[in-house]
Amino acid sequence: MMNISDFQVKDVVNVSNGKKLGSIGDIDINVTTGKIQAIIIGGTGKVFGFFGKEEEIVIPWRNIVKIGEDVILVRLS
Repeated sequence: MMNISDFQVKDVVNVSNGKKLGSIGDIDINVTTGKIQAIIIGGTGKVFGFFGKEEEIVIPWRNIVKIGEDVILVRLS
């Protein structure tokens, strides 16, 4: 069993290129089934939070490769 707060402290890394994407800002849950549909990496400010925000990254649950103690590995093209 894992809490949502446990997810939010893990780094998300793309296994396709090894790039750290950030941390989970939100989770998309199907309220009918109670299953997680996607994790959402929040957009960060471009320069210390100024000049707008980058786009959020929505990662479907099926793209999660492995959830480890410190990191979540995902596959994005």
